[in-house]
Amino acid sequence: VAFVVCRSLEGLKTFSYLEELILDNNLLGNDLLLPRLPHLHTLTLNKNQISFQRNTCKILLDHLAEVVPSLQYLSLLGNMACPNELVCKEKDEDDYQRYRYFVLHKLRNLKFLDTRKVTRREREEALVRGAFMKVVKPK
Repeated sequence: VAFVVCRSLEGLKTFSYLEELILDNNLLGNDLLLPRLPHLHTLTLNKNQISFQRNTCKILLDHLAEVVPSLQYLSLLGNMACPNELVCKEKDEDDYQRYRYFVLHKLRNLKFLDTRKVTRREREEALVRGAFMKVVKPK
């Protein structure tokens, strides 16, 4: 397990056999770039600055799918991308569920997202509608 407080993740490339990585509270945004970590199965990015602005979260999720193919557990709690009451009082359970479908559409090997186990029904729904589930509300 690695506990990292940083702004640059360049040094992680020397840890190619890393399995768990906790990057909570690091001011990381959607421009986060990880090196290829083929054995990483757990990644927590809680309380950073990841959002759903201008398609950038889609780019981040595509990047994670490419560089951490073994990822099974991801947590984004406390980020604007994870719409729940911890981040914004205007978000509700429907917003959170749409977010889950979108993330599961992008990262199909996940077994846990945030604090909840991925259900078979969620996985099926993510395959059918996940691409259309970005959480966007009119101003």
